[in-house]
Amino acid sequence: MREKLRVSLPVNVEGKYDKNTLSQVLDATILTTGGFSVFNSKEKQALLRRLCKDGAIVLTDSDGGGRQIRAFLSSILPKEAIHPLYIPEIKGKEHRKSAPSKSGTLGVEGMDADLLYDLFLPLSDGAPREKGEPITKTDFYFLGLTGKDNASERRDALAVSLSLPRGMGAGPLLAAVNLLYSREAFLRYAEALLSQKEVSLG
Repeated sequence: MREKLRVSLPVNVEGKYDKNTLSQVLDATILTTGGFSVFNSKEKQALLRRLCKDGAIVLTDSDGGGRQIRAFLSSILPKEAIHPLYIPEIKGKEHRKSAPSKSGTLGVEGMDADLLYDLFLPLSDGAPREKGEPITKTDFYFLGLTGKDNASERRDALAVSLSLPRGMGAGPLLAAVNLLYSREAFLRYAEALLSQKEVSLG
């Protein structure tokens, strides 16, 4: 079994089962929103602002509810301090549940430990921080990932190939790939992938 990853930034997840899963992988402060209850809890919001004022990682499920909670956290925490992480869309259900979720995909609690380890590795204390020149909105435009009629389909194709959830807007996708990849490696990969997808996405 691998040693737990040390992550100094607090990690925001939805519920206690997500926290339990991550606790097997991370040596970190893991905060829960209590699902949608954070929307109406001024005390919880104040606590999150206080604990995350110097930066935070946000990891929610890839379904509609997870996107709502992620958007809410982005509205109450300093945007420049948020490090967004995304789990891939994997069909299935968690062992403790009698039926799959409405989306039919696994949440954070159902993710494999190795997948989560690799997901958090770039934000661990020992990871190199410098990635060089960032991927920009202009890069996305020239790749057809924004500002074009079929931009959303192209973003979905790219996201799925990178094990990111479909339906991501240009901003969240840009933040995610900047966290995970160097500009040179990303552009080389995206250009090759999207040129192959041109006929089906056109």
